[in-house]
Amino acid sequence: MNNKIISDDVTKKATPPPSFVKLAMKNMVRKGSQSLSHFGLTALGFLGFILLVAVLGKPHIPQ
Repeated sequence: MNNKIISDDVTKKATPPPSFVKLAMKNMVRKGSQSLSHFGLTALGFLGFILLVAVLGKPHIPQ
């Protein structure tokens, strides 16, 4: 009987907790369109930021 308790403890400790990627994907599937809209807003904001930096950082070459 004591061996069974020890083997149960070993099997419980042997399974690692789920990774952050798996948890994030599970949340993304559960929330659905909200995650997609947040991703789209983030992508648009990032592209806007890159374009702003490109316009402001453009070198002015006189002709």
